[in-house]
Amino acid sequence: MKRHTLKVFPSKSHLPREDQLAWKIAGVAADRVAVPKDSAAMIINRVIDNASVAIAAINRRPVVSARDMALGHPRKDGATVFGVPAGKRVSPEWAAWANGTAVRELDMHDTFLAADYSHPGDNIPPILAVAQTMGKSGRDLIRGIATGYEIHIDLVRAICLHEHKIDHIAHLCPAQAAGIGTLLGLKQEVIYQAVQQAVHVSFTTRQSRKGEISSWKAYAPAHAGKLAIEAVDRVMRGEGAPSPIYEGEDSVVAWMLDGPNAHYEVPLPEAGEAKRAILDSYTKEHSAEYQSQALIDLAFRMRERIADPGQIEKIILHTSHHTHYVIGTGANDPQKMDPKASRETLDHSIMYIFAVALQDGRWHHVDSYAPRRARRADTVALWHKIETREDAEWTRRYHSRDPNELAFGGRVEVLMKDGSTLVDELAVANAHPLGARPFGRADYIRKFRTLTDGIISAREANRFIEAAENLAQLAAGELHLLNVALPAGTLAAGKPGIF
Repeated sequence: MKRHTLKVFPSKSHLPREDQLAWKIAGVAADRVAVPKDSAAMIINRVIDNASVAIAAINRRPVVSARDMALGHPRKDGATVFGVPAGKRVSPEWAAWANGTAVRELDMHDTFLAADYSHPGDNIPPILAVAQTMGKSGRDLIRGIATGYEIHIDLVRAICLHEHKIDHIAHLCPAQAAGIGTLLGLKQEVIYQAVQQAVHVSFTTRQSRKGEISSWKAYAPAHAGKLAIEAVDRVMRGEGAPSPIYEGEDSVVAWMLDGPNAHYEVPLPEAGEAKRAILDSYTKEHSAEYQSQALIDLAFRMRERIADPGQIEKIILHTSHHTHYVIGTGANDPQKMDPKASRETLDHSIMYIFAVALQDGRWHHVDSYAPRRARRADTVALWHKIETREDAEWTRRYHSRDPNELAFGGRVEVLMKDGSTLVDELAVANAHPLGARPFGRADYIRKFRTLTDGIISAREANRFIEAAENLAQLAAGELHLLNVALPAGTLAAGKPGIF
């Protein structure tokens, strides 16, 4: 890896494009280096993972709305839409919109955390939609997805968005554009312009994840994918983009991030270096914000030592800055303690999540968020006894560059009414690569079968798994096999709109 120094330059300096971050990102995307076998295998895992969570959410209202909007833009040689028979196609940017929303709705696919936060699996829907539309092969798709993950994760390693209240799709959109560029074999100049356009249009605020969290949290990555496809289409026709998008004196860095004196070090693969970033990401076993994954597993473990949760006086979660201020009591969001809060809000309340996990000893993507479950009196009582506190050591480990030190969990103190105290800690979730039970291919397939059980037929499940595992051998025009269709008559329809 080579580190690219990113800072702001005055317009009069005429910064050469060869020194611009967007150009170097485009160079990585245009590099025809082979995808390593382990990276390709993990890409297959994440294709399966995305389909799992998409089908599990297929008839939830935001997904239904996104799908109905997409179906208003039919295209004979276009892309498939999750849940819909593969013979029915739509324009690729709208397929990315529908499928991206389905993938993101349950907050249960993969994650990467460093200087900022990300769900790199959000790269897959737009790249796949373009691949289907343009008649690409499985190998082409693998190359495109490898680039999307690489650029996304490299940006997340280096540039913090959340401290400036910028939503993390600002790193996702340029990565999606770069991945599409690799997929299509575009020249560096074209990808460069597409990356710049993608950056320019994707900077939005984090209010989408604050206060009363709405369904836009699921739509936001899909919106980025739609924008990325449109950016690539535009520059393929010869159009340009704002430049230099990162380094200019009126750029996103100068006015939305660290300002005129900004200094970032962005790691990128050198020419000929394989794209392996996907191997540093990790999926979710539980349908909740990633920082809650280890704490859910810890709640399961501590539950075995607590005979009566009703005898708990107080619970203190000592954890990282992010967990405390984003999903903990440090956020100062009263909605996070509200039994009538939306599923999206409860998903971002570690107090609620820990209480339910401790009481139930299980976590379910539907049952654990059901209004009746959230409003149970004993749950509300326990929930309101929980607080989070930032711990400097957990924050340090959260940002560590040493993979063996990285930690996304915390230490929990349970104070009982009889004066006794129970203390335990867990650094990473059981499913994490360094956890007690790291996810492998069999686990991804099990997750798929569990989440889609009763929604699709066993025959369709088997067909999809076979196609996904055979991804590298799928020929041009066969990528529609990666779609998953529901039985006739089981797809919900939403309210009418404009499309």
